[in-house]
Amino acid sequence: MSDANPDVAADPEPESGVGFDREEPWDAEIMSMRNVLIGLSVVFWAIVIYYSYAIPIPRAQYGVIFLGAILELYILTELMSMSGGGRENLFADLKRAYGPGNRLHAALLSLSAIDVAITTSYIAWNFQALYVDRAGRALPHEYVMAAVFSLVMIYLTWRSFGTTFLAVVVAGFGYGYFGMYAPGPLQHGGLGVERILRTVVISVDGFFGFLTQLVAAWIALFLLYAGFLKGYGAFDLIMRLAFRSAKYIDSGIAQTAVLSSAVIGSVNGSQTANAGMTGSFTIPLMKRNGVKPETAGAIEAVASTAGQVLPPVMGAGAFIMASLITGVTYVDVIIAGLIPAAILCVTIFVAVHYVAAPQLDNTNPDNLIQNAMPRSEFLSESLKYGIPLAILIYKLGVEQVTVGTAALWTTTAMLVTGIMFPVVESLIGSSDETATESLKRTLWETLDGAREGVVVLAPVTIILAAINGVVDILTATGVPTAISLTLLDLSGGVLLVAAILSMIICIILGLGMPTTASYTIVALLVAPTLISQFFLPEFASHFFVFYAAILAGLTPPIATCVAVACGIAGANFWKSCIEAIKISAPLFILPFVFIYHPEVVSAEFNAQSLTSGTFALIGAIAIIHGINYRFVFGRAVTAGARLLFFATGIVAMVHPSRIVQVGALAVVIAMYVLQTVTGRPKPIAVLKGAFGTSGDSVPQTGEAGGK
Repeated sequence: MSDANPDVAADPEPESGVGFDREEPWDAEIMSMRNVLIGLSVVFWAIVIYYSYAIPIPRAQYGVIFLGAILELYILTELMSMSGGGRENLFADLKRAYGPGNRLHAALLSLSAIDVAITTSYIAWNFQALYVDRAGRALPHEYVMAAVFSLVMIYLTWRSFGTTFLAVVVAGFGYGYFGMYAPGPLQHGGLGVERILRTVVISVDGFFGFLTQLVAAWIALFLLYAGFLKGYGAFDLIMRLAFRSAKYIDSGIAQTAVLSSAVIGSVNGSQTANAGMTGSFTIPLMKRNGVKPETAGAIEAVASTAGQVLPPVMGAGAFIMASLITGVTYVDVIIAGLIPAAILCVTIFVAVHYVAAPQLDNTNPDNLIQNAMPRSEFLSESLKYGIPLAILIYKLGVEQVTVGTAALWTTTAMLVTGIMFPVVESLIGSSDETATESLKRTLWETLDGAREGVVVLAPVTIILAAINGVVDILTATGVPTAISLTLLDLSGGVLLVAAILSMIICIILGLGMPTTASYTIVALLVAPTLISQFFLPEFASHFFVFYAAILAGLTPPIATCVAVACGIAGANFWKSCIEAIKISAPLFILPFVFIYHPEVVSAEFNAQSLTSGTFALIGAIAIIHGINYRFVFGRAVTAGARLLFFATGIVAMVHPSRIVQVGALAVVIAMYVLQTVTGRPKPIAVLKGAFGTSGDSVPQTGEAGGK
């Protein structure tokens, strides 16, 4: 069974190597399941691109076809996994997939594939009747069909995301049917079986609803773009750039994890999956250079989480936010997310420096890269990946086309530059390959990128389809109104209490889910309460639940992102959780900044938003300093200093009164100055060391207090 949250430790990378494992043509037999997947992936992406260009049918009907196709491809990848990778002869692999130990699940997958084909074909063919003519009514055989398809979706959801999310889906269905037994305001009359089946399947909503349609029309092409980036080697270039930073920053080895994991994580849509992918490289690298396993795992987990909030993709959450908030564009969402993302990145940078610099050995960064990249090749690679990104920014920011159109242009541009740049380099003699060799290599990378896009897209689509079904059931029961009334009742109308309760709910609902799924469910169930009952701006409410939901990956006892990272690091789970929370502490406070200073996420850069952002940044650094800095005072003084930095940092970040914020900021600055004057220790030296201007970045524990 595949798992979106892999926790198997990867083999360490070579001491001086760089890059991710990539498929090669000779890794599999010509007639193999892998190559069948590649061929079907090409056909699938051709359909996606054609629809994005021509839009020949309604989006809802296309969503049905899209879901059916991606489910079939996902089932094929599962059979490949059961066969040992799908790289041997096709018939030998099929025999292995259906062999002893696999027969039950192979049979269930095969039956699922048949049912998916029948159900989606039937709904797509009878779309007009089901969606328009007979809306709210269904034939007897359609109920049977819907029931079987619902079971298939539940089974595939379990295979993709395990028992945690299976429990969420089953609980959603159970609440819809047994709602009359729910306590207090959550009680409702209960939905009949037929109504539930109409809601999740027959009405062409539920599993086929707006989230599935959003993936089909927008997100899919961006994940194809991400697949091309990996296929053409962009992730390797990102790792090289990260290694180069180690030359200029004392904690540079650890910062490679922050930079590479954050950038790559921003496009793959799952902090947990990203921790498994980039962590398999960065965690062994940090450990080899002296970082403790618990610290290495925590750094990777926090970096992967930070990537989910980085514009312009925000783990694909930006697309969903733009579709949920009325009257805003995707560009507005990106602009609104810039200030908090900057705050988060700077504070994580400082925290990682504090915790990693004392542990790191003196390593020559040049030894991390085996083959140096010539300047001309670096420029060519930068243009190859930079041109599609520039087109994306231009299309969205200047021409302000739809997200789907921008995605089509960006993916097409990546396809063209990915193939043409190496060929042109060969033609002008700046490459060791002939033009024919370059063309063959890039065509293979294109095919593998298409395969990689499907592999990433399938679980994202499955979980969003399942979430859409659960949310539609909950909406039919009136549970959003019940949650609103319950929150209002429990909080007594006090905004701070309601915000804390909302954050707890968001963390619970986000357990084990990728960014898009966790944000969607809290945006539909929790954000409306903050908007309607406490009159918060829509951006502030949605960014609050967005940031709160991704905290589930770092919050014990589940902490799926930390679990994956510490599995790779061979570290203790609870110690890794503690380290991760210490590094990411401001992330737990930042959502409250959106509540009390909504101008920070107002999509406007003015004096008020920049001032509030500055206060939040300095306050966040104060929190990090109080928690992570290695004080050498006595125990009592150290505890007092930590507590004071932490408390004043929170006040500087969150307090609604600007005067109080200024006072807290003055206290923070005074304490920094006091440390500097007394020389026990010197935080200014640490900050200089962070930027490579001082080699003595962190005082040794035996350092004298007064000199």
